Amino acid sequence: MPTFQYTALDVKGRRIVGDIAGATEQAVLSELESRQLTPVSVAPSKARFTLRRGVSSSALATAYVQLADLLVAGVPLLRALKLLGRSKSRPRLASAFRGIAEAVAEGEELADGMADRPDVFPAVHVAMVRAGERGGFLEEVLAKLGVFVSREAELKGRIIGNMIYPCVLVGVGSVVLGIIFGFFVPMFEKNLEHIVEMPAISELVFGVSRLVRQHGLVVLIGIAALVATFLWARTQPEVRRRLTVIRTHAPLLGAIVRAVATARFCRMLGTMLTNGIPLLSAMQIAKEAAGNVLMEESIDAATESVRAGETLAQPLGQSGLFSEDVVEMISVAESANNLGKVLVTIADTIERRIDRLMDTAVRLIEPAFIVVMAVMVAIVAIGLILPLTQLSA
Repeated sequence: MPTFQYTALDVKGRRIVGDIAGATEQAVLSELESRQLTPVSVAPSKARFTLRRGVSSSALATAYVQLADLLVAGVPLLRALKLLGRSKSRPRLASAFRGIAEAVAEGEELADGMADRPDVFPAVHVAMVRAGERGGFLEEVLAKLGVFVSREAELKGRIIGNMIYPCVLVGVGSVVLGIIFGFFVPMFEKNLEHIVEMPAISELVFGVSRLVRQHGLVVLIGIAALVATFLWARTQPEVRRRLTVIRTHAPLLGAIVRAVATARFCRMLGTMLTNGIPLLSAMQIAKEAAGNVLMEESIDAATESVRAGETLAQPLGQSGLFSEDVVEMISVAESANNLGKVLVTIADTIERRIDRLMDTAVRLIEPAFIVVMAVMVAIVAIGLILPLTQLSA
């Protein structure tokens, strides 16, 4: 979703500058007005390549649950925020809560204070807290948000954990090939350089070896430059969308990407519906949790269909991004009027499915990488043995 930079005046006439996500400029203006801010200027934010260190999801989840517990126990919001701001184990998060406490003390809402720290609090969390404040069930929203963020952290941790082994294989394999081409092959090249008609495969092996030895540093710098260019290009909306299309429809990987986005959307939407947030408002907020541009577009289309009186399941099914069983469960849940509870159940089911998909992917990556390594070693061996057969002939 595009990000807009805005300048606005609050009810006290103070000038506020910040960034806000919105589908269109008109949507951003409406959101600013709902925050009791008078827009002065709104313009699309320029893409920036930054490496900002935020707060871990587990820390955020713990903070949300603690804040909910304090509010349920009758502790005033301002005092609860100050208590969280005294934490010494997470200084960055404590600093954020101290800033929010100062904003609340000056009359701002909790969501507005969180919105001023986008590096700590994601926009979807801010939107959910804002809905809880307006609906009068802030404690329940914070408790559910803590559970939601905790589940997100667990899912992310499982995905990263499953990718560690393949990454280790790639790293070790790269080192082994570097040793082979950098040190082992040159030993043979010196003894075979007098051969006039060198086999093509041998020329290839020796050529790669010379590239590694003579231009290895240049190759590494080039790879680093390509990685940096790729990271910068990802900040461009059009490039980001194309990458999303590739990931979403890629074999095997696409199934995992779609499943992760579906689980995040279903859990967020189900969490808000169970807290009494209207469906249309909840969908506008939950689409940001999907983290997938294509799914956000399909959810926007579904929102318009629901606004026109249609069911939610039909437009989601037409998008092709939601599996048939998920669409069927949503359809049944709409008929039974328990959509919120069913969506959370769907998220739990999909997360278990993601675990199975990741296990399958890891099991496929291991033999595939071993085959690639075997082929590379075989090419090197053939490239070194063929010249030796010419010498013995």
